[in-house]
Amino acid sequence: MSCIGVILAGGLARRMGGGDKPLVDIAGRPILQHVIDRLRPQCAALAINANGDPARFSAFGLPVVADSVEGFAGPLAGVLAGMDFAAESGASDVLSAPGDTPFLPADLIARLLAAREGAGARIAVAASKARTHHAVALWPVALREELRRALVEEGERKVSAFIGRFENVVVDWPAEPYDPFFNVNRPEDLACAVAIAKEESRG
Repeated sequence: MSCIGVILAGGLARRMGGGDKPLVDIAGRPILQHVIDRLRPQCAALAINANGDPARFSAFGLPVVADSVEGFAGPLAGVLAGMDFAAESGASDVLSAPGDTPFLPADLIARLLAAREGAGARIAVAASKARTHHAVALWPVALREELRRALVEEGERKVSAFIGRFENVVVDWPAEPYDPFFNVNRPEDLACAVAIAKEESRG
């Protein structure tokens, strides 16, 4: 298995007042750098999914892949962009993760893969605190044309709905000492993220 990690950084960040949420600083580094550092050891390669001028992400040294679906089609379009990039690279799978989740677990791919194989599923999805995080998932690149059809011809926009079309397995992570899928949605979340990052640095 070869897996490309695609970091979904194309959100509109309405609750943060707009702009590029993954570029917001936490403990001296952008949120996106935290995500990259978590995923890099787990993936054969990484790419950033974002629209607009890719130069704003040049400091991270990663390929930036834009949505191929017109309009703001949401995370599914980012997953498709990642699948297309992975297909060109000859990779078999894509791990998707939002660009605002700085504390992703170090065993993310290992556990998703093991659960997917154990259940005979097509897609494995992360969960914590009784909540499924559909944007954090392991996808086979072989589903890309079905995803393209769902987005373009059917107008599908819900990640959970598309996942529900296939055999899938949900993998639960403990949320102690913090939720590894904590995401920075609102300005008040920044303070929590900084506190977690400081606690981690002490550990």
